[in-house]
Amino acid sequence: MIRLQNDYSEGAHPRILQRLAEINLEQNPGYCTDAYCADAAEKIRQACACPEAEVFFLVGGTQTNQVVIDTVLAPYEGVVAARTGHVSCHEAGAIEFSGHKVLTLPQHEGRISATELQELARSFWQDGNHEHMVFPGMVYISHPTEYGTLYSKKELEAIARVCREFKMSLYMDGARLAYGLTAPGTDVTLADIARLCDVFYIGGTKCGAFFGEAVVFTKGNMPAHFLTRVKQHGALLAKGHIAGIQFDTLFTGNLYCEIGAHAIRLAQILQQGLRDAGLELYINSPTNQQFVELPDTVIRKLEERGVVYSFWEKTAPGKTVIRFVTSWATKEETVRELIQIIKETLIE
Repeated sequence: MIRLQNDYSEGAHPRILQRLAEINLEQNPGYCTDAYCADAAEKIRQACACPEAEVFFLVGGTQTNQVVIDTVLAPYEGVVAARTGHVSCHEAGAIEFSGHKVLTLPQHEGRISATELQELARSFWQDGNHEHMVFPGMVYISHPTEYGTLYSKKELEAIARVCREFKMSLYMDGARLAYGLTAPGTDVTLADIARLCDVFYIGGTKCGAFFGEAVVFTKGNMPAHFLTRVKQHGALLAKGHIAGIQFDTLFTGNLYCEIGAHAIRLAQILQQGLRDAGLELYINSPTNQQFVELPDTVIRKLEERGVVYSFWEKTAPGKTVIRFVTSWATKEETVRELIQIIKETLIE
């Protein structure tokens, strides 16, 4: 079997496994109040060049999005996101379940436009009936986006300006942030993200950890009694030190970016291999997610050869976009074998 369907199928990076084994019998205080969480938070503050940042560790992406959005927003506010944003379409209504509407904007290769965001906000405030409407209180973006694309620093700065103009929080979903930070051509750093966003999270689950996301509030703006609010959501991890030791390891040396760079290198090999096979990529992703549109007949042949992929979307009768994803654990020989199988399948 060749499995490139996601970047969280494997367990954890060997360095994390080693650290967990070393502390396995230690007794630590609970709920992220331990020394490992404190050390990890300090390393994250240093990496973000944001000494005032407040850091809290949660378990998974959807949980993190729901907790952050619900605790930051007032009851009458909603969150603005691209129609293809994770909170819009792939979180089973988790945000709406907490009582907040997702207000959608058009997507442009997964990204939102600062101009269209400004138009949405202006239209709301100019509406004489806006007191009867859901207030846009936060803007949600993903970096990388759900299509593996990235925002430029200029785009982020423009979105941040609109957020400041209309007093909306800017929240970045960083589930795959390691792959965004190490993608070729990017000009966005962790320090840029901390400077421009009010809150963001550093993904661990999809970036080499067993689980875990590090939420970073950058402006002294962590909601009051955040730990209590997290517990109300059923999201407070008793063994918080397990998350802490993982992020402490990821941010010791350059491991987080090493993980990202490895996956990016293999994704670029895959991208070139797909092009060499005569295929046109569905979207030009510089990160670890690669999308290609194939006839369903070809996809069935790939399945028969043991290729496991992610379904992405139907584009036409008999045609489907599928996704391949590389990770810290992907081997180069696996990628090259996949390329060869695709080439053989296309000429059968």
